[in-house]
Amino acid sequence: MFTATHTLHLLGYGRHAGLLLFVLSLCVTAGAQDAPEYRLELGASAGLAAYQGDLNGNLLRGQKPAFGLLARYKLNPRMAFALHIDHSRLSGSSDNVDTWMPAIAGQTYDFKSSVTGADVAFEYNCWPFGTGREYFGARHFTPFVTFGAGLVFAKATPALNGRQSVAAFETPFGLGVKYKVADRLNLIAAWTMHFSGTDRIDGLDDPYGIESSGLFKNTDCYSTFRLSLSYDLWAKCRACHNDDE
Repeated sequence: MFTATHTLHLLGYGRHAGLLLFVLSLCVTAGAQDAPEYRLELGASAGLAAYQGDLNGNLLRGQKPAFGLLARYKLNPRMAFALHIDHSRLSGSSDNVDTWMPAIAGQTYDFKSSVTGADVAFEYNCWPFGTGREYFGARHFTPFVTFGAGLVFAKATPALNGRQSVAAFETPFGLGVKYKVADRLNLIAAWTMHFSGTDRIDGLDDPYGIESSGLFKNTDCYSTFRLSLSYDLWAKCRACHNDDE
């Protein structure tokens, strides 16, 4: 049978338990606020690259190994700017084309091209990305989209136009996913299409002999699928950090 004394004891325990839970919640909140927010990521990537142009219209044909370096500056958990420097060796053959090309006069033309691209791209995360401590509501996983601008340097062998080396602008568009492996370690998978401003990545300049105009008309492209691993650096000043910003 409960008495008034028992009731008072239970109320006392309840107050102590509530106080303990309140203190614990303050500790957790303080820990979340004290966790650093990192602004910079540095990493490396490996994957596949494929040529798309006059000699190939298939996104999956002729994929070759590709390697690169990356640096990412995070504006906030949703937006970032990324620098990518990638290198690959592309290839293609006129055997994949059924149409007549006056430039090769019906002969078989096979090429190999050493391609290096350097791009600065804007990334937008569909969800806030982080450890969940940097910002309230941050997640360990998010899809993202990316677009930017850069330069491509290519050297094709052979080159029917007499110029093996070429440098041109390029515009990358892509999408991917990010996963927070650990507090400062990130795994990124991304597919990107690189629209170039040149028709000489494959060593063929206007193989059909048809004049064209426009930014990307009759130009070569290449796509990349890469897996990247990056590490967080450059913790933001904690005294300036505000979880509500």
